[in-house]
Amino acid sequence: MSELTLGGIVKHLARGERVWTQIMVKGDGELPEGMLDLGQYRMAEGETLAALLEEYRAAARATEEAVAALADLDRSVPLPTTPWSPPEPVHWTARRILLHLLRETAHHAGHADIIREALDGASTTAQR
Repeated sequence: MSELTLGGIVKHLARGERVWTQIMVKGDGELPEGMLDLGQYRMAEGETLAALLEEYRAAARATEEAVAALADLDRSVPLPTTPWSPPEPVHWTARRILLHLLRETAHHAGHADIIREALDGASTTAQR
């Protein structure tokens, strides 16, 4: 039995949105607090899906505001060093960070659909 839930996916996406927006805005190459927290994939005791969805909406609004304040999407941003980082420093543009967020959302939407399909048995391919 998997511990992965729709709530866990939403929690992860909200955290990712906030972390990557912080990386893009600060541009200091520092590792944001919580970026490597593995608990971001699971709903904690007392967390509700409604609250996690609101957190995700708030994170998305914060990203929209940050993007609106950027002078240039081609601004180079140093990425923080992580256990999976190459040895040399990596820089992405703000545009690439935003595309990464879109890719992450699409990627995890697929995971959410697999969970949904396992629960209700309906295949989106067969839907009309």
